[in-house]
Order: sequence, then C-alpha cells, then structure tokens
Amino acid sequence: MTAPQPGPGPGRLGHRPRALAGSARPWLALAAVLLVGGLLVPPAASYARQYAWFQAVQFAAFAVAAPALLVLGLPTRLWPPARTAAGRPPARRAITRLAVFIAAVIAWRLPGAISALADTPALALAEMATLVTAGTGVWRELTDQTAGIRRLTRPGRAAIAAASMWTIWIMAFITGMSRSAWPAGPGHPVLRAIGIAADQQIGVAVLWAVPALCFTPLIYALLITWLGERDDPDQELREAGSAGAGPGGLPRPPRGWRSP
Repeated sequence: MTAPQPGPGPGRLGHRPRALAGSARPWLALAAVLLVGGLLVPPAASYARQYAWFQAVQFAAFAVAAPALLVLGLPTRLWPPARTAAGRPPARRAITRLAVFIAAVIAWRLPGAISALADTPALALAEMATLVTAGTGVWRELTDQTAGIRRLTRPGRAAIAAASMWTIWIMAFITGMSRSAWPAGPGHPVLRAIGIAADQQIGVAVLWAVPALCFTPLIYALLITWLGERDDPDQELREAGSAGAGPGGLPRPPRGWRSP
C-alpha cells in the first residue's frame, strides 16, 4: 500500500495568492508604460489639447494611475537602493515626498499651465515626467515595495494617501469653479462633440473619480488592517514577548531572581 500523499496544507495554499500577485506584477508595469505612451501620441495627444475632460484624463493618469501601476508592478530590486534614506526618519521622508507631489499637482493645474499645455504639445512630456516622478515617490511610501528602510505606520500612510487625494480634489473644484481655467482648445466650436460647459464638468468628474478609485481602497485597507492588529490580543502578547524575551525566546525572569 502506498502512503497517502499529503494534501495542500495552509502553508501551501497561502503561497498561491503571493505567486499570482508576483506573476501579475510585470503586466502592471507594462500597463503603466502603455498608458503613458498612449496618452502622449496622437490621437490622444490631440484630444487632450482640444477637450478639457481628456486633458483631465491625461493629468490623472500621469499623477495617480501610472505611478501606482509602476510601483506595484516593478520588482523591488529594480528600484534605486535606499541606503541614504535608511536612517532618515520615515515621517520626514514621507512629508517631503508628499510636499513635492502637492507642488507638482498645483503647478500643473494652474490656469496658465493648462493653457500652455493646450498651446504647446511638447509640454506634455514635462508634465508626464514631473507628475510620474512625484507620484511614484508618494506611492513608494504607501506600499511595501522598498526594502531596507523604516516605514510609516499604517495610519500615517493612510493620512499621506488622503492628503494626496484631497489635493487633486481641491484643485479640481477650484478649476471647475473658474471660468478662465479651462481653455476651449483649438478648432472651431461647432466641430466640438460636446459643449464647453459639459466638457468642464466631465473634466472635474474625472479628477474626482480617478484619485478616489486609486486611493480610497488603499486607505480603507490600511485602516482596517491597523484596527485589526489593535483588536488582536495575541499580537500584543507577541510584541510584549519579543520586547522582553530572554535567551531561547523564553520570557526573562524578574529582576533579582537567579535562574538555577
């Protein structure tokens, strides 16, 4: 009689989601490259100059969607080594990257910048490089793709994600309320598929929807995981045991006692 083969235990089943996630990572990075490249060449580049809502799609992809796909898709070993940032306080590093992201978002959503993008197609390359770089820095703080550095707590990362999302929302609201912020774009108004007012409203909706779809699930997951760890008494016992464990992992005896 042959011995029964061991079935797939919890350990083996636990590796399947990780393996699936690892196999999907290259496709995420490829999707980011295709997304950025497709928005920089005609006909998408021409639509971005003519329609405000398509320019909003381009901006949201450069600032939020593409950086998220890059950070989640590229392997950890491909990122630059973080030796200089290893000893830096995580809060200071995260706030610096958040400030760079906020500055880039505000700079490219000003009325003058939007008008310049409509008049000069080459500026889209500068917008892409600036926003993708700043957004990648933020998403590297929000995820665990960088090894060897201290990270923010989960509530801190949720706050960084919320601040990034609210920055785009505020700029979308200000731009939508301004009559001169959205350029009409080249071409005769009669040839436009939609009116200028509807174009502006759709553009604001895009700037609200894309950050919400990217940041809200992450904020929810970080907070739920943090609350679950706080409600787990075994986690507190493990942390207390690891902090005061003696040789062999056993709890240290009280002071003044001598082990036999």
